[in-house]
Order: sequence, then C-alpha cells, then structure tokens
Amino acid sequence: MSLKRIAAGAGISLLCASLAVGQSSQGPAPSHPARDREAARMNERITQLSHEVDELKTLVHQLQEQLATQPAMAARTAPAASPPVPAASPPIPAVSPPAPVAPAAGVAGPAPSAAANVPPAPAPAGAAPPASAGVIADLVHGFTVNALLDGYYEYNTNDPIGRVNYLRAFDVSSNSFSLSQADLIVESAPDPANGKREGVRIDLQYGQATSTLQGSPVNELRPEVYRDIFQAYGTYVFPLGGGLTVDFGKWASSLGIEGNYNKDQLNYSRSFWFDYLPFYHMGVRAKYQINDQVAVNLWITNGTDQTEAFNNYKDQLLGLVITPTPAVSWTVNFYNGQEHPDVVYLQSPGPGQTGLPNEQGTYILPIANPPTGKLDILDSYVSWQATKVLTLAAEADYVRERLYTYSPFQSVTGGALYGAYQLTPKIALAARAEYLADVGGLYTGVTQYLKEGTFTLDYRLAGDFLMRGEFRRDQSNRHYFLSDTLGILESSQQTVGLGLVWWFGQKQGVW
Repeated sequence: MSLKRIAAGAGISLLCASLAVGQSSQGPAPSHPARDREAARMNERITQLSHEVDELKTLVHQLQEQLATQPAMAARTAPAASPPVPAASPPIPAVSPPAPVAPAAGVAGPAPSAAANVPPAPAPAGAAPPASAGVIADLVHGFTVNALLDGYYEYNTNDPIGRVNYLRAFDVSSNSFSLSQADLIVESAPDPANGKREGVRIDLQYGQATSTLQGSPVNELRPEVYRDIFQAYGTYVFPLGGGLTVDFGKWASSLGIEGNYNKDQLNYSRSFWFDYLPFYHMGVRAKYQINDQVAVNLWITNGTDQTEAFNNYKDQLLGLVITPTPAVSWTVNFYNGQEHPDVVYLQSPGPGQTGLPNEQGTYILPIANPPTGKLDILDSYVSWQATKVLTLAAEADYVRERLYTYSPFQSVTGGALYGAYQLTPKIALAARAEYLADVGGLYTGVTQYLKEGTFTLDYRLAGDFLMRGEFRRDQSNRHYFLSDTLGILESSQQTVGLGLVWWFGQKQGVW
C-alpha cells in the first residue's frame, strides 16, 4: 500500500473520531463519571491521531522529494552495460573510430544544436544497424597492422672487394649502413572459438632481404611480379576433429628452424642452412591437430622459392610437429620436389624464335629434353625452454638432388646447435655453432665443408626496440671467401656488426 493511501486512511479515521465526539457532545447532558472518562480517552486518542497524521504527511513529502531525484541519480551512478567477454578475445582492432575534433582556437565552429544533447531514440526491435556501421565493423574486426624495421652496420675483416659478405642471407654488405628489411604485416587471424573460421595475412617487404628472399630467375621466372610480397595467403579452419587448418597462397617456408623476422631469432645473422633451404612456397597447405601433442602438416606447392610453376610437377611435404610438453617442440619434415624448369622466360624473342607464346608480355621458350631429377629434403629441429632464462635448440638436415633421373646424387648434410641465456630483462646472450658439407656444390657451387660460430649480445632498449651486437667467423676447407685483392680468396671471413630492430603492432608472439 502506498504512503498516500496510508495518510488518507489515517485522516478518515481522525474525521470519524471527530464526528463521533461531536455527536456525543450535542445538547446538554447530565454529568456522569463513566461517560466523562470515556470522553477524556476519546479526546486523547484524537490528539494522538492528529500527531500521527502530521508525521505521516511530513514523511510523504520527504519521500516524494527523494523519488523525484532518483532517476537523475540512477543515470549518474548506474554502471554501463558490458558486453559478455568471449573465451578468447580477438586482437584489438588496429583502426579505432576517430575522436571528435574541437575547432581550432579562433575558428568559429558550428553552434551545437539542441538535438546534439538529446540521446538518439532507441532503434525499433529487430531493426538492422546502419549499413555503413556494419561494413566498418566487419572490416576492422580482428585485424592487426604490424610494422618492422631492421637495419645494421657490419665490418668484414677481410675488407672484401665490393664490400660483399659471402654466404650471408641478410647481412650481405660490409662497411656500409644497410637497410636489411622494412616490413608491413596485415592480418586477420582465424578464431574458431568465437565462430570466426576464416582469416587472411599479407606481408609486404622492402630492402636487401627482399632481393635474397625472392630468389633469382633461376628459381623465380618473373621475380619482379612478386618482389615485394613475402607472404599472402588466406585461411579457413574446418570443424573436423581438433581442427583442420587450410591455407592457400604464398607462405614462408618452415623448413629449418630459423625464420625471417629478426625479433624472433636468437642471433642477428642467419645460418648457412637458412640461406640454403627454401625461403617460401606457393600452393595449398593443411595442418591437422590430432591432439595436444601431435599435429600433421601436408603441403602441395609449385616448388621451392617459386611463386609461379616452371614445370608440371607439384612438390609435396609431409611433416609432424610433436609437443610432448609445453617446453619442448620437435618438428620433422620430408619434402619431395622437382626443381628443374621446362621453359625459359624471355623479355624479347631472339633470331629465329618466332611464334613463341607469351604471358603478360614475357615470352616463353620451351626447353628441349628438360631435366626431371628429383629433390629430397629431410629436415628436423627441436627447441627446449630448459628454464625461464635458458633456451636450447638443434637442427639436422639432409638434402639430395640429381639433375636427371639417371644422374648421380649431389648432397648437402649437416646441422646447427643453438643456445640463449637471458641475463636480465634487458640483456641476453646467444651462440650458434654450425656445420655444412656441400658435396657436389649444391649450395656454394663447389664441393667444400663449412663451419661457422656466432656470438650475439642483445640489449633491449624498449619493449619493441632491440639492439644486437654480433661477432661471427665463417671457415671453409678451401679458399672461397673474398679478400681485398681481386683473384685472391681466403679460407675464412670474420665479421663484427651491430643490428637495430624496431617493431610495432598488436600481433603477439612469433610473427
């Protein structure tokens, strides 16, 4: 019952009591002791009810004032409604809605209208959001935009002619301030836990590393077409068992333990094996997660370091990734391919070369009796996070190839050992020891046995700025490395360098 009704009921009771008293006192009446006592009690009761009515009126007025102020107080103090947090939140979008911009000082802006202070009316039930809002939300949902800049200065004690460091993948220049690579990575990763099964990734790359990674006309018949696209692939995760992830496009090879982005490596320079094994592939790949410990990889590609196929053979890879504990990861890959072209691309036909087919202005000359010998790569590497500050890793590889199916095999065998120790949150030490036997000259063009040792000192100036000092010695059993005199070669080269790596963006973990 409301307070107003309580007060009204009390007033009616008081009125009835007053009428009763008035009726009982009408006309003269003889004095009677019992009746006098009853009248006195009635008067006392009326007085008490009057006080109660006055108190109730005061209480009603106070409560009415409080009720009048409650909506404003609720609007100021009520917490904002929060959307439910998904089990695995997507990365923060890299593109945020623009904040309102105030007019510059001295510049008259439009006067605020009354409607500006009125909240928009709620949309009718079932009404769809504006089309533009949906397009923008879909565009930025789950995307990360990331950038990396990698530069170095290195000095080769051989003082080689042309300042050229032999057998280096990225640190190719001596006594020169060099831009190794500038990268832009745009990614929308799949998130099956939240219903997002599709994804896409594009890595654009510029600098010296681009020339290394994109191969040469020996591998890539039209390298200039894809020169700046290091990776570009789309992903879909099929709801099959533990998840079947399928990628289509161009991706960085996972043959060999080392990768492209320096922030994720133990050393600044790359090993002989990184320089020799494939850098990328174009095709389709699938990964099936059998359980928490075992995953299977299957690739079908155009070839090694080939965006466009230059023969009719499709290479294949079968691989296992075994993770017995969170601290240990072991990868085993077997790759089979055919890396000999059956055509030559020409910028213009030569004498007598008429009627050649062409593709986007590039002429194609068939090779008579092209070689069809196969390539086999057996690659295995393991990493162990022994403690929070100690990382150990090892790699072993065996590669063989023949020119024709009846030709003898040429082979490259060897491996590398790695170790890294985090002295402080800002300082770390890393070392690598490596051996490579190039029998038949598959890697270097001549038969030789190579060794190298690398020592790296890391200093992290900020969370996304890494400085790396490095000493490395390369050794061969024959004279192979450049010296300061044309025609004279050395059996070793020593380099001392400083690398600087900056990176930015929301992508977490290894790029």
